[in-house]
Amino acid sequence: MFGINYIKFDAMTYVLHYADGKLQKEGRGLSFYYLGYKSTIVAIPLGSNDVEFYFNESTRDFQTVSIQGQITYKVVDPKQLSELLNFTVNSKGNYKTNDFEKITQRLTNEAQTATSALIQGLILKEALRSAKKIEETIKNGLQTSEAIKILGIEALSINITAVKATPDMERALEAETRESVQQEADEATYNRRNFAVEQERRIKETELNTEVAIEEKRKRIVEKQMETQFLTEENQKKLNEMKMASSIALEQQKSQLIDLKVANSKKEADSESYKLAVMLKPYQEMDWKTLMAIGKDGTDPRANIAIAFREFAENSDRISSLNISPDLLNNLLKDR
Repeated sequence: MFGINYIKFDAMTYVLHYADGKLQKEGRGLSFYYLGYKSTIVAIPLGSNDVEFYFNESTRDFQTVSIQGQITYKVVDPKQLSELLNFTVNSKGNYKTNDFEKITQRLTNEAQTATSALIQGLILKEALRSAKKIEETIKNGLQTSEAIKILGIEALSINITAVKATPDMERALEAETRESVQQEADEATYNRRNFAVEQERRIKETELNTEVAIEEKRKRIVEKQMETQFLTEENQKKLNEMKMASSIALEQQKSQLIDLKVANSKKEADSESYKLAVMLKPYQEMDWKTLMAIGKDGTDPRANIAIAFREFAENSDRISSLNISPDLLNNLLKDR
């Protein structure tokens, strides 16, 4: 009615109300009545905004890479931004122009400008692995960019979502990578086999060294046994020699003892012979008849009769006849 309108904004919107070209009021989250025919209302969102970007760059080896990412920013000086871009809204709060696209384009241009020198100094493979470095480069570029400062906005974060080569180059890199991976796999297989062979060689070498050591120990044991046996035989020989020498000495002593015994026995025999000869010397000259008579049987009548018969036998040629009575024979045969 009469061109009077009411408008209300949330707390995340900075509002500037102009009437007849003059600033009437400004602030966050304002709500007010205004005359539509002579008022201009500028509404600038203060919350963070995301800008998607995508651009191509050439590397040092003249290969094209595409860089895709996102910039998050916020408005830090809304009044300054309103002086450079048009954020005027109508009575319903809708923007009359789309100057947000200008912010997106300017941020993208600044990001590309900051990245250009970096990418041109890298070869393709290095560029494809430099996402983090590209993020830092863009962030530093936006923080130091005068164009961004003039707009009154501030970059909060930069995220690189993709760094890609052209499809043909990607296929070539994939083929090269596959070949490289295959070579690495082959080399790994070779290394494993070589390692297995080397381990087997070491095991066999260790076994051979062990066998050599065992044989060496056996040799030492045999040598030690031979040495011990030699010493044993040598000691046994010396012991036998000592026993033999002792036996010889003993036999010599026995021989001397036997000689001494023989000499003593001979002396005793000589002594006994001499004694017997001295004792028998008186009887040697005597007649045996006399010896018989003086013997222990000399008084035995039978002995005397026997002697008589012997004399008869010796002088039988002188005897013509001899009569012996049975009584005499019986008496001789009877025990005393």
